[in-house]
Amino acid sequence: MNKEKKDQITRNVMELLVEEEIERQISRLPVPISQYINRVEVATYALNRLPPLYASSHEGFNKQKLKGKAEFSADVTKAVRQGFAAVQKDLLRNSTPLIAEEYRELEEAKKALQELIDFLPHREFSWSNLVKVIKPVLIKLNQQQKLKQELVKSKSTSSPLWDDSVYRK
Repeated sequence: MNKEKKDQITRNVMELLVEEEIERQISRLPVPISQYINRVEVATYALNRLPPLYASSHEGFNKQKLKGKAEFSADVTKAVRQGFAAVQKDLLRNSTPLIAEEYRELEEAKKALQELIDFLPHREFSWSNLVKVIKPVLIKLNQQQKLKQELVKSKSTSSPLWDDSVYRK
């Protein structure tokens, strides 16, 4: 697969329309109630009742967004309202959220970077300058390791008589 095809994505515009509607409806709720609304579950409920509107370009995205607002605005509002009702009915239901593998890997990478920041003396680095900061440290460690190996090698080849010699300093 070539790089262009690998980097290009598709996006369901209906997801954006549903997210906007969820935020609009949540803004009308009292704050204590809105804290307990699981937006992802409401969105999932609503999206399963609405047609997808996929786009793969900015132009297509804008066209689908206009179409979605014109043709499905009332359906989106209704589906989101039903989603709120369905999620509120099952407040005690146990739910283990799905997490995208990319986000999991990103979180692991963030933790690893933070560990490096905490461990190394040079604390002002990020992903953009990581190699520039770490490379000299690794080169220095590699040189020290080579020196140790050479030292061990030179000691092992020296005469045992020298080690016991009175000339040794």
